[in-house]
Amino acid sequence: MFCDTKLFYTCAVLIAIGIIFSLSLPAFTVLYFDYQSYHFFIRQFIIGMAGVFIIWAISRLDPNRQILGSLTTFEVLGFGLFFSSFILMIVMQFLPASIVPVTGGAKRWIRLGGISLSPVEFFKIGFAFFLAWSFSRKIDSNKKRLKDEFKILFPYFILFGMAVFLIAILQKDLGQVVVLTLVLMILATFAGTSKKFFGIIGVAGMVLVVLAIISQPHRIRRFQSWWVTNQDFFLSILPANMAEFMRVSDAEEPYQITHSLNAIYHGGFFGVGLGNGTFKLGFLSEVHTDFVLAGIAEEVGFVGIFVITMLMLSVIYRILKISARSENKVYHLFSLGVGAIVTLAFLMNSYGITSITPIKGIAVPFLSYGGSSILALCIGIGMVLMISKKADLS
Repeated sequence: MFCDTKLFYTCAVLIAIGIIFSLSLPAFTVLYFDYQSYHFFIRQFIIGMAGVFIIWAISRLDPNRQILGSLTTFEVLGFGLFFSSFILMIVMQFLPASIVPVTGGAKRWIRLGGISLSPVEFFKIGFAFFLAWSFSRKIDSNKKRLKDEFKILFPYFILFGMAVFLIAILQKDLGQVVVLTLVLMILATFAGTSKKFFGIIGVAGMVLVVLAIISQPHRIRRFQSWWVTNQDFFLSILPANMAEFMRVSDAEEPYQITHSLNAIYHGGFFGVGLGNGTFKLGFLSEVHTDFVLAGIAEEVGFVGIFVITMLMLSVIYRILKISARSENKVYHLFSLGVGAIVTLAFLMNSYGITSITPIKGIAVPFLSYGGSSILALCIGIGMVLMISKKADLS
């Protein structure tokens, strides 16, 4: 059987778009740090081509073929991703700064020569697999008491707590924890847990996020900056005494968000032209990574962003279709998890650069500069395409 070629080609187009803008957007960074003119373009081109090859190569495999004892190809890939990335996140905290440099007070990247690796990006895909594999064996659709559901899922809470400690506390990366929390909730719900359990987990997740924010001064400042930008709208619908209590007047407005919104506005309907953006020239310091959508919006305008959004929605739709048509519960849940990761990353970044939500530092799928995010996602897409051969997509 053939895999879903529409999903393959749509992902390849998005990767190609990311490569094109890796030549245009980092112009200021190239000049400021005296890089070679094609420094980012060459690296993104190599990573992009490797990513497309990975998708193609994995999609050709048979997910049901037993290759390691009783483990299938799909399980070997999934367990390999999960355990290797989890172990790397632990080990990297004990490695010297020459291998794992401290950035922003945290160790997030493993650097060997000219190669940088972020284990958390691969862990997200492995985490989705592990949950899908485990939930398909532990949870069924039969009604259970809330107490029984907690007993079944308690080991996963322990595992998730360890991941939160490694990512949110040691790596100081709350955005990734939010993604993992929502993936856990979504997969647990579709695996068969009750709505009441979903609600309790949702409330618990919100409490954890609040605690994570107030535990770190830089997160408090980031939240205050976001609140300053949006407080007039929210406070206008509250009683005067409550609005006055909640008003923040001594926090600085986030200059990155201001420049991001101005870049989007400056792009207008058709954009200023590829390579002609001005806000990438030192105003948006992370324009080729966290603010890539703002940089793209300035150069190709609303029309370009609309096309990219439609391509991204097509990717999400094809993944969810494969999930819905998969009779194997593990395949169904894993595809749903990958679809959730793509959706959440795109929405969180889009909402962040437009000040709808605080900035989380989440890469835009396929578009943001960076090898780990692209390669990890390409592995996930390749596994979904491998699954698609066993699904009825007609």
